[in-house]
Amino acid sequence: MASLARIKQSAHRAGLEARAFRALRSAGVLGGDPPAVLLKVLSALKEFGPFGATPTIGALKHPGQPAVADRWGELTFAELEERSNRTGNALQARGLGPGSTIGILCRNHRVPLIAAFAASRMGANVVWLNTGFSAPQLHEVAAREGVEFLVHDEAFSSLTEGLALKHGAVACATGDPQLDPFDALVASGSPVAPKPPARPGRIVLLTSGTTGTPKGAPRPEPRGLTIPGALLERLPLHRREATVLGAPLFHGTGLVIALITLSLGSKLVLRERFDPAEFLDDMERHHATGVCLVPVMLQRILALGDEEIAGRNLQALKVVFCAGSALPAQTASRAMDAFGDVVFNLYGSTEVSVATLATPADLRVAPSTVGKPALGCRVELFDDAGRPTPLGEVGRVFVGTTSPFEGYTGGGTKDTINGMMATGDVGHFDAAGRLYIDGRDDEMIVSGGENV
Repeated sequence: MASLARIKQSAHRAGLEARAFRALRSAGVLGGDPPAVLLKVLSALKEFGPFGATPTIGALKHPGQPAVADRWGELTFAELEERSNRTGNALQARGLGPGSTIGILCRNHRVPLIAAFAASRMGANVVWLNTGFSAPQLHEVAAREGVEFLVHDEAFSSLTEGLALKHGAVACATGDPQLDPFDALVASGSPVAPKPPARPGRIVLLTSGTTGTPKGAPRPEPRGLTIPGALLERLPLHRREATVLGAPLFHGTGLVIALITLSLGSKLVLRERFDPAEFLDDMERHHATGVCLVPVMLQRILALGDEEIAGRNLQALKVVFCAGSALPAQTASRAMDAFGDVVFNLYGSTEVSVATLATPADLRVAPSTVGKPALGCRVELFDDAGRPTPLGEVGRVFVGTTSPFEGYTGGGTKDTINGMMATGDVGHFDAAGRLYIDGRDDEMIVSGGENV
């Protein structure tokens, strides 16, 4: 019986991977490359894992295409690869290596991505730190997560004073590339790819939970294609387009959409601070096919008024991707009236990753829904005694995924039933299988994508 169950489980996983492969091939992430390029891509994936190999694959497939656009201009995929290599080698020269922990305290621009790719491909772990931290929060989290080296925006220099960092820190984004300490670090490293580590570094995202200091939620390198496949199966994004990112990179949502954009060979447009009018300008300037926002950002854009939005040429837009907090039904409807039927609403968390995804068709019929379970996700509702709740009745939301949460770095985890983890929310399903979130089963609220 046990072996039969394993066979069924393996067959189910193989089916999920096949669906994910089809979604990625349709979007242009996979397929269409000469055999020599494909072999190099597979070699990069084997050596550095999906995260660390991202710049290498982009440089192989789209070397001259713009990878990142920020206030310094555009960086091609070949340049992103070279800078990631140089940074990794420079960090190794400082004494960092496999198992080291690097903290990133940066707003949205090219540097945090370069630092994270460099760390992963040298086997170091990356802790993405919240740019809204106070000095005591930063010091407590850095100590708990064992941060040995810190890459930070110059604007946060005062917060870093007194940090006990084994290998020091480097500031970036001074506004003058000739005087930027991070650029000097990059220039000191060799452009040759570093020696592949025994295993790629882990990504540690922070989650507030319901009480106390934000907790570290480590993620191993994904072992398959299901997570990107789950998104690209429903999002009509394709290769060599452009995405404007409003959500912060230190949030799981922002980081996943950034990686999907780069995996498509598309341009990732970043701004250090969100301004609704400037965001619309970026959408028009870069002919954006996709944008990623937390709901409060979308509300601020809509508050500019219909004339301000209609005055931009946004004909290329296919995806307005919202996540991080509840998307009000009225906001979803207003956004589709303003931009067309292009709004997608993700429900998930740092711990469970992707859970459900509502399409424009879902939101037109039921504007308050968070949609149906995504590829590879199980979502079930249970009462306080752990019994399944009947259709239409409210219960605690539990999610099972192909990329299970490893537990908080400080210890502890969340309630689980049948291999599924509690999200901390309560909700109900309708007859069409769409999920609705009705509230919390604790005292936490989410404001602007942050737990309070």
